[in-house]
Amino acid sequence: MHIVIGADHAGFDLKQSVGEYLRALGHDVIDVGTVSDEPVDYPDVAEAVAKVLLDGKTERGVLICGSGVGASVSANKIPGIRAGLCHDTYSARQGVEHDDTNLLVLGARVIGVELARELVRHFLAAKFTGEERHKRRVAKIKVLEQRYGKNT
Repeated sequence: MHIVIGADHAGFDLKQSVGEYLRALGHDVIDVGTVSDEPVDYPDVAEAVAKVLLDGKTERGVLICGSGVGASVSANKIPGIRAGLCHDTYSARQGVEHDDTNLLVLGARVIGVELARELVRHFLAAKFTGEERHKRRVAKIKVLEQRYGKNT
């Protein structure tokens, strides 16, 4: 699978580890940065990850900041991005199955490397169910994006 990954300075080390893990599993990884632990702003990284996803260069993405909250809020402002901040495997899997999430957000100061790898594995293995109730709900999210997109 083609996957985009990005992090701010607080998520840099975890991004490096997750990126290596994904490559070891045979995934093609596009890393949009950051390239060090020098301070960068998470909205900029969220936008860079989102652009790659929306351009169709990858099927899914992983975005990391300190808590995951700021990156998640930023990414979800971008129409077409359905980002889920997950720190448990159920949410990582269910977010894709029910909500068709395309971006997993992690908090590097909240979880460790092994849990991050497990979350990524569950996120990537999951498939959107396509059940009518889930399709209906995702369609409503898209309507909200259209209705409020200019004000976000």
